Amino acid sequence: MTKQEKHEIVKNLSAKLNENNIFYLADVSELDAETSSKLRRAAYKRDVSLNVVKNTLLRKALEAAEGSYEEFYDVLKGSTSILFSEVGNAPAKLIKEFRKKNDRPILKAAFIEEAIYIGDDQIDALVQIKSREELIGDIILLLQSPAKNVISALQSGGNTIAGLVKTLSEKEA
Repeated sequence: MTKQEKHEIVKNLSAKLNENNIFYLADVSELDAETSSKLRRAAYKRDVSLNVVKNTLLRKALEAAEGSYEEFYDVLKGSTSILFSEVGNAPAKLIKEFRKKNDRPILKAAFIEEAIYIGDDQIDALVQIKSREELIGDIILLLQSPAKNVISALQSGGNTIAGLVKTLSEKEA
């Protein structure tokens, strides 16, 4: 690989890091070609981009990218793949599901909306992260809940209130 090709890879990777606020670093070494192909297909189905990168080029891209990524430098050892996604927990779910049948991929680190997670022990916490759409749905449900309760109470107790008003009006006459 020429110096110019390496420079282009670093430039493209740095731009991709700036564009995406969600990425995971994982170790997919020791996967044979067939299993690696299955992982790539599963990632594609979940709209997760999976790329194997050289650690030195990734480090240079992290250094050139906007933001502070120094915490990732220690995990850039061995084989490293980078997973980009629009949904914060999609790569974590992919890794966890894929590991039901395989030993890999192993999570090295993750960057989600300014938060940094280091180590494979973070996988369960990452799976639990809700996407933006899920959070918006939860908020809407919470906002609708009190209104629904009032409406249902009024509808179910409508006869009782009308009966009470009628009884009170008859007492005065």
